[in-house]
Amino acid sequence: MEVRWSFLWMLLGASLVTFIPRVLPLVVLSRIRLPDWVLRWLNHIPIAVMSALLAQELLISNGSFSPSPTGLIAALPAFAVAYFTRSLLATVMTGIVVMALLRYILSFTL
Repeated sequence: MEVRWSFLWMLLGASLVTFIPRVLPLVVLSRIRLPDWVLRWLNHIPIAVMSALLAQELLISNGSFSPSPTGLIAALPAFAVAYFTRSLLATVMTGIVVMALLRYILSFTL
């Protein structure tokens, strides 16, 4: 198997493009003390990102607003597990199991 230099340069470039945006903020922010209001604001970013991803997955299909009934039904127990356990693993597993059961049940009724 022959490896071309162009592939190695492309791999190195892709690695740098991935590495720099992740490490540079970590290095810079680890050396300075952020104000409390910035830290409080940063705590909301994971929630906002997860909400945006969930809303897009549950409410939009083919570029338009058309909620998936099975997705919404599967999301309800997952939201309940997330609220009571605060466990990402338990939440994801609940969503997967409920969705699998719904698809299994609906395969017999259609």
